[in-house]
Amino acid sequence: MQEALVILQKYWKHNQFRSLQADIINSVLDGKDTLALLPTGGGKSICFQVPALMQEGICLVVSPLIALMKDQVANLQKRDIKAMALIGGIQSEELITLLDNCEFGNYKFLYLSPERLQSDWILDRLKNLRINLIAIDEAHCVSQWGHDFRPAYLKIANLKKHFPKTPFLALTASATERVKEDIINQLGLEHPAVFQKSFARENIAYMVFEAEDKLYKIGQMLKKNPEPSIIYVRNRKSCLDIATQLQTLGFKVSYYHGGLHAKEKDKNMQLWMDEKVQVIVATNAFGMGIDKANVKTVIHLQFPENIENYYQEAGRAGRNGEKAFAVLLTSPSDAITALNQFISVLPDKAFLVKMYVKLCNYFQIAYGEGMDEKFMFNLNHFCMQYQFSTTKTYNAIQFLDRQGILTLTQEFSEKVMVQFLISSKEILRFLSLNPKEEPILLAILRTYPGIYDMLLPLNLSLIAKKSNTNETQVTQLLSELKNKAIIDYQAKSNDATLIFNEVREDERTINRVSKYLDNQNKLKKEQLESVIAYVTDAKNCKSKLILAYFGENQTTDCGICSYCIAKKKQPKTIVSNTEIILRLLKNGEMTSREIQNASLLSSNAIIVVLQELLEDNTIKINSNNKYRLKI
Repeated sequence: MQEALVILQKYWKHNQFRSLQADIINSVLDGKDTLALLPTGGGKSICFQVPALMQEGICLVVSPLIALMKDQVANLQKRDIKAMALIGGIQSEELITLLDNCEFGNYKFLYLSPERLQSDWILDRLKNLRINLIAIDEAHCVSQWGHDFRPAYLKIANLKKHFPKTPFLALTASATERVKEDIINQLGLEHPAVFQKSFARENIAYMVFEAEDKLYKIGQMLKKNPEPSIIYVRNRKSCLDIATQLQTLGFKVSYYHGGLHAKEKDKNMQLWMDEKVQVIVATNAFGMGIDKANVKTVIHLQFPENIENYYQEAGRAGRNGEKAFAVLLTSPSDAITALNQFISVLPDKAFLVKMYVKLCNYFQIAYGEGMDEKFMFNLNHFCMQYQFSTTKTYNAIQFLDRQGILTLTQEFSEKVMVQFLISSKEILRFLSLNPKEEPILLAILRTYPGIYDMLLPLNLSLIAKKSNTNETQVTQLLSELKNKAIIDYQAKSNDATLIFNEVREDERTINRVSKYLDNQNKLKKEQLESVIAYVTDAKNCKSKLILAYFGENQTTDCGICSYCIAKKKQPKTIVSNTEIILRLLKNGEMTSREIQNASLLSSNAIIVVLQELLEDNTIKINSNNKYRLKI
């Protein structure tokens, strides 16, 4: 194991392996098929990267996530390790050149998607490579019971025929017992060594709180725990809204979602990583490759789609081993909202056929054509043209992406055109009244002197740089100026790229994958039911509920989750709570929030007492929502 440690120290600057990493590496070096279940942050990539560097030849890494492949390749290249990825959109001629480089250029890692293995000629080229290890990342995708099943993963087992002596290493961060068995069977792993780190995170307190005013509750938690925090929300609008509201309350906040420009994503994330801001508000686009050890609190404002995702996102807290909090805030309507968000927007076969045909028509792809064609794609424009639900359409396209029929690449880009409609004299008057807008406006006027005469394309990043602001601030000002009829402002955005991986065959294309759609829809319903059960269960330890979901039988309560804390406080009866509240109200009228601040009781306990006192006619509530003793 000494050689493995030397490589770890040389390339990753670590002096020791994390739990199970050394065991997994030894298993692979012994030539055994291996299944490794390491929770988020467990260091899965090290388990194949280190043994691959210890041997002659190249490691083949099969991964479904383009962004993750790019990220890992970039990280390896930074360490002067030769690696490449065969992602979608690369033409055949370029692919041939890249594979030649792999064969003769002393590369150590080749990343590709499972869909690439469906091409016979690529498989033939792979046979010429001296492959020392085949790593299957996100291996739960091979199981129909996994939360991101991709049929192309079923083809990976064919590699066994061509590389019978090469060990397979299947890696995943979250898999139930049923999924684990399916991975072994579907990949054809032979007597695999199975390494599974417990899903228990003893330092994380899983909390579920009912909160009428979620923003107020967040503020309380962030003041109590001023260390780095993540707040997960469901969509881009909520991301910006919550970040703005928290900034108004005095917190230092950044935000992150898939619609930001790459530079702004990096900038916002770095502000948080460098702890120049306390909080980052994010959609689930945030998290991949993020390994910040001292995150104290991870808060979810809405129900997650499944326990697997929740566990991974919550698991970004407390990686330094210190106590941390994974909080899910809920209100009575959240379950219904989640059903509408996740279940009512699932596409069925009829919608999938209709959407796919319209998509091909939208890009003028003829029947039997379209293979490897690439298009800029604006989802909102497409949905408006055909009167489709945006969310259902996005889910349908994502499904086709997982099936390998399309490749959807998120890459926000925007072409901005501006012309000033008022004279330079009026602009100067506007600046004198609005001096804070001066840096951006002067940057525009000095960079584009002809902007009074015609619509001109603006380079937002250049204007942001010259005015020492950011692109969001520039865009916000342009919108305000348009509303005031000071400028003509047009923005045409492309929020994705679509690549067609197959020729168009309409219903024949969809019929081939429709059984997977039915299974997926059934699974998503079951998964959401598990989330609702987790949130609403008031009789069991939250940590035990999560472990039970992943097939672990925990006999003792964790002692730190919301259930366990409430259980410890049970001797404090309703009577004593009543006395506390009555004593407070003797001093004068109070709102429920003032009572909570003064009493330190939970909001739920206060509501119960107040309702009883109102029913008993002991107190009354004024028109200004303040409670007082009834005289």
